[in-house]
Amino acid sequence: MSAPPRHWADIHEVGFAGGMRLLFWICRVGGRWPFRAVLYPVLGWYLLSKPRARRASGDYLRRVRALSAAPVPGVARHFAAFAETILDKMLLWGGLFETASVRFHGREIMQACQERGSGGLLICSHFGNLELCRVLSGQRRGLKLTVLVHTKHAPAFNRMLKRLNPDSELNLLQVSEMSPATAMLLAERIAQGEFVVIAGDRIPVAARPRVALVPFLGAPAAFPVGPYILASVLQCPVFLLFSMRRGGHSEVHFEAFRDSLRLARHGRDAALAALAAEYAARLEHFCLREPTQWFNFFDFWHLPELDTPDAPR
Repeated sequence: MSAPPRHWADIHEVGFAGGMRLLFWICRVGGRWPFRAVLYPVLGWYLLSKPRARRASGDYLRRVRALSAAPVPGVARHFAAFAETILDKMLLWGGLFETASVRFHGREIMQACQERGSGGLLICSHFGNLELCRVLSGQRRGLKLTVLVHTKHAPAFNRMLKRLNPDSELNLLQVSEMSPATAMLLAERIAQGEFVVIAGDRIPVAARPRVALVPFLGAPAAFPVGPYILASVLQCPVFLLFSMRRGGHSEVHFEAFRDSLRLARHGRDAALAALAAEYAARLEHFCLREPTQWFNFFDFWHLPELDTPDAPR
């Protein structure tokens, strides 16, 4: 029998700070091909030795294939795309990425928000390379980003960012649960014109996380409702952010989601589920467009601890 599915936070993903520094040094000294020469054998070993991730990738790609009219790559291509994203992250962190090649879509809505002196909430995903938003922060003087993360490795990543680029405007904030103190801190940052980035496609690390079961790639899946609750508390503009590598270049897409978000007490759960479903539909759109760019290597559709009749909760 196969091992039972686990919460994503229990799965140790590729990307520890020490190993990342070593890979970056190889790339910096020898370039992209020596980096690949080291990375791809490691990736091949990971593909062979991690059946959970391999099965999860295959399941996801089968769901995409059932809905897509275009050919869908296989598991190896999916992992290879993940490897290329790791490389691009290294180059970005070290200031070696060719930023002129990045294509922005919808950047004007972010610029307009910043020109009004307002910050906002950016709901992102594990699709493509989130660190591409650093390119925008580098091009727009004074644009600061705070990324909320749920992993214990956040302090190490933050220190590494500062070592590679002391002027980095990308801050990682460890958040296990959203406390009133954290909400106040984020409200202050947004009031100062900063943007807070939160993932919309991973449930929080909690005993009973608040989620909504909504359609995604042909089946119900659990999506967090925390981003929308946070947006209602902060009362700020809400945007969606998707990045991807497409046709040899990188793209960043910004979409306006809500000017502000208010949740009435009556019908609150239904409203949260509708917001999560709207986000899931946009994520599905991009997954069908570039299937190998979504990097959630765990069983996204079956989390036993969430299989309860009262979801969303």
